[in-house]
Amino acid sequence: MNVPADLKYAPSHEWARLEGEIVTVGLSDHAQAELTDVVFLELPKLGRQVTAGENVAVIESVKSASEIYAPVPGEIVEINEPLAEDPGGVNSDPYGAGWLFRIRIASGTGLDHLLTPEQYRAVIS
Repeated sequence: MNVPADLKYAPSHEWARLEGEIVTVGLSDHAQAELTDVVFLELPKLGRQVTAGENVAVIESVKSASEIYAPVPGEIVEINEPLAEDPGGVNSDPYGAGWLFRIRIASGTGLDHLLTPEQYRAVIS
C-alpha cells in the first residue's frame, strides 16, 4: 500500500497535506482499494465551516458507500470539481489528481493530532 511520507493521516483514512494555511484532503490508497471502483462522489459546499471529524462528503463505489470526514477544522475553500463528473480519479491517482477538497485551516490549528505515515501503516496492517 502506498503511504506517502509527506502526508498526515486520519484514522478514518483521509490524508492531509498542509501548504501555508490550506490543507488538501484526499482518500488514502488503502481506502480507495477497499472501496474498489468509485462511481459517485458528493463533495462539500464551498464556504462551509467544518470541525475536525465532521462528516463532510459521501463516496460510493460498486461495493459500498462511505462518509468522508474533515481531518481539520476550518472553511472549505475548494473542491475538486472534475471528480464530481468522473470520480474514478480517486482510484487511479488518490494522492494526486484524486484529491477531494481543500480547507483553510482554522487559526492556531495544525496537523499534530493526525497520524504519521508510520502510525497509519500500523492502523492498516
